Amino acid sequence: MLDFITWTFDPELISSPVTVRWYGLMFAIGFLVGYEIVWRMFRHEGAPEKWVGSLFIYVAVATFLGARLGHVFFYAWDYYSQNPGDILKVWEGGLASHGGAIGIVIAILLYSRNVTKKNPLWTFDRLVVPVPFVGALIRMGNLFNHEIYGGPTDLPWGFSFIDNIGAWMRGAEPIMTVPCHPTQIYEALCYLALFVVLMLMYWKWNAQRRQGLIFGVFFTVLFSARFVIEYVKNVQEPWEVDMIASIGMNMGQLLSVPFIVVGVWLIVRALSRPAEDIKFPNKFADAK
Repeated sequence: MLDFITWTFDPELISSPVTVRWYGLMFAIGFLVGYEIVWRMFRHEGAPEKWVGSLFIYVAVATFLGARLGHVFFYAWDYYSQNPGDILKVWEGGLASHGGAIGIVIAILLYSRNVTKKNPLWTFDRLVVPVPFVGALIRMGNLFNHEIYGGPTDLPWGFSFIDNIGAWMRGAEPIMTVPCHPTQIYEALCYLALFVVLMLMYWKWNAQRRQGLIFGVFFTVLFSARFVIEYVKNVQEPWEVDMIASIGMNMGQLLSVPFIVVGVWLIVRALSRPAEDIKFPNKFADAK
């Protein structure tokens, strides 16, 4: 049995004539699969087809802006407050999943007011079903990028990553880390398991009849997994070391707590109310 895995995967799938990175490919595949799943759910319930296109415009913009601003304000405000022009330099990296989640919540509130005219929970219960699948692919993109990995481990599945990935891609010799927890894989597996559960809740158990239940399970399970895995993940910013020493949590864990609380509240709320009667015509409604 191997003592650890040496990971020398190139982040670039294609380098010429255009650059295509595995991370971007994973992101694109996730959005395409997510679009197809939501499209099928909307058709299943007889919602207007045009709602699907509008939803993904709202979600795509909100995910990108929210993730970028989340990184800026939650993790690197000291730097960006002094260099505001660098906020636009997204090609240099810096996205935060909690910021993306907040951005999506705001987008769905606007989408529900402007497009569906329904309770936002109706959209959330459907939108979040494919989100863990997208999240799993993004974490695999992080694995290909040699980033967001965990602390040292002597477990046989520990990964030795290229620490100087940028320089290595420009021709330098690799500097390998000690074997570390592949937390990208840990998160991806948790997200895939959640994806299976949410798909069963919608397509087999009709959990959407209890408004907010699917959304609540999504929040509770996803951010609980994130909270636990953070214990073996390296901090994203050096100042988080002092944060852990003072309150016992890093920024990722602290930001996960409100999502878990809201998730539990949504589950209790959904189970304490009668189930709704939903018809499933399996065709899109006429556009209005």
